[in-house]
Amino acid sequence: MSYRLSLTVINRYLSLLPQIRRSTTTSMSIKTVAVCNLSDLKDGQMKELSFENEGKVVVYRLGDAVHATSAFCTHYGAPLAKGVLAADGRVICPWHGACFNVCTGDIGKANISGDHRFSYRIISEDAPAPSALYSFKTHVADGKVFVTADVTRTLKANASRPPKLLSTGTVPVSKGVVIIGGGAGAFHAIESLREHGYSGNITVLSKEMYAPIDRTKLSKALITDAAKIEWRSASDLKIRYGTTLRLGVTVTSVDTSVKQVIFEGGKESISYDKLILATGGTPRRLPIDGADLENVYTFRGVEDAKKVDADAQEGKRMVVIGSSFISMELVVAVSKRKLASIDVIGMEEFPFESVLGKEIGKGLKKYHESQGVRFHMKTRADKIVASESNPSQASGVVVDGQTIPADFIVMGVGVAPATEYLKQSGFALEKDGGVKVDEYLRVPGHADVYAIGDIAWYPQTGTGESRRIEHWNVASNQGRAVGMTICGKPQPFVKIPIFWSAQGQQLRYCGTGAGYEDVIIKGDPGEMKVQSLACLSVTSFKIVPQFIAYYVKAHRVVAVASMQNDPAVSKASELLRLGLMPSPDEIREGKNLLDVDISRVESKV
Repeated sequence: MSYRLSLTVINRYLSLLPQIRRSTTTSMSIKTVAVCNLSDLKDGQMKELSFENEGKVVVYRLGDAVHATSAFCTHYGAPLAKGVLAADGRVICPWHGACFNVCTGDIGKANISGDHRFSYRIISEDAPAPSALYSFKTHVADGKVFVTADVTRTLKANASRPPKLLSTGTVPVSKGVVIIGGGAGAFHAIESLREHGYSGNITVLSKEMYAPIDRTKLSKALITDAAKIEWRSASDLKIRYGTTLRLGVTVTSVDTSVKQVIFEGGKESISYDKLILATGGTPRRLPIDGADLENVYTFRGVEDAKKVDADAQEGKRMVVIGSSFISMELVVAVSKRKLASIDVIGMEEFPFESVLGKEIGKGLKKYHESQGVRFHMKTRADKIVASESNPSQASGVVVDGQTIPADFIVMGVGVAPATEYLKQSGFALEKDGGVKVDEYLRVPGHADVYAIGDIAWYPQTGTGESRRIEHWNVASNQGRAVGMTICGKPQPFVKIPIFWSAQGQQLRYCGTGAGYEDVIIKGDPGEMKVQSLACLSVTSFKIVPQFIAYYVKAHRVVAVASMQNDPAVSKASELLRLGLMPSPDEIREGKNLLDVDISRVESKV
């Protein structure tokens, strides 16, 4: 026992050592600076202001209270002052919907309770940010706003605050939490568990050979080195988060009657107190001749990115089967590599049509055609033909009796819930293999079992209808919610889904638009607008669509998409959350969602 305790103390000291060093080496750089006049900061307003020479802070005013944080989102570095401020005390990133408490800098949203003295409490948590912001002390004197901050923490490179872990789990007190799956949901569940004080063991069983990664960068940027996109390294998860990663592991079944997970073909098992099912999706392969040839790829993990990256070289011919998000992101990722040809095969009339509608799809098709992409729409791949010189390799795809030549082929035709291991485990699966859960993401009929991410059919906010949403950000937020629930802070999942896609410029989307009945479009998706890249030469200008689209169902706006209109989608997600989205008639009559006041304390928020 004494040895174990000593090891615990050592591990805890080692985990805190970087913070101790940082605090001792930077204590002399704390300064108090007058950043603006109070009269220049109105209720519900935020401003990015200079701090000393190269530093930046964002200052927020909510009623009589003034707060300050570091200036950049910890996800991809977006300037927070260009985002959205809500009167209940949170700031929303303009790019990908990450949310932070303006009083504490914590990830999540805050409610203002009480009166003008503004006390805050976290009531929910929001990915995709992996780290919190720094918050800085403020005071007002002689009509000026003063901010007290460590100068180094106001620099963009240092914007992320180390997580406040209430527990590192270094003293095992139970069988603990077992997470099946090593993706975004698993990572955010780990962070949430430790941030909210869970002290038991955490074990992750993952088929992949690396720690949880930012999977979005695979299709958007073809990153092939897992170490460059890991949210936390395996050693960091072990030492600081007290988490055991079992990589390259295949789970075969779950016995909920004895709370045990069986893996490696029955050779090993592990017991649990709480179980999180987070196995994501398995890429589909079309059941056509030639689908299993060596240079016909699906796309999910780092190994898939390596294969596509190796083949997508100058002079090569690429054929993509499928015209939705993964397929078209890969098209963008390789578009500047001087390939001989890029051909896209799709069943609909336009790419993205099932999600975004015909008009948006038509505009995006026009953009991609301007980049040299050829489309073969309203058709399907009949078969893949093998090369005469190498029968193990594909040489083309047959469409309507014509062969499209290819040096490599990518099938981007969706994913199926990765739940094969549950079929013999007594779980009642949905028709597509998904797992139905309640508002707390609990699996009915199986005590202490949760399901998150691509596999989870969960009730939608507002309607209660169950849907399964395949997006990294949904999985991340569900992981955070489950972490809170396991820690005794029951957290129903009410987050408005947000996703994004690189299509020459960022396409952003929020809400649940499935089954929409009408779409109201502001702007012309087919009219290409010049978008300049700051600090680059004129040759770096792009011509991309510009629009905001409102998706209507049952006389309500249920989803919003945009390009080149930030922070429209971030604002829309807040309006949907707060029940303040303008009606379809108001939108048609010209009401701008960016003009709806949710920032001032006097607002309906």
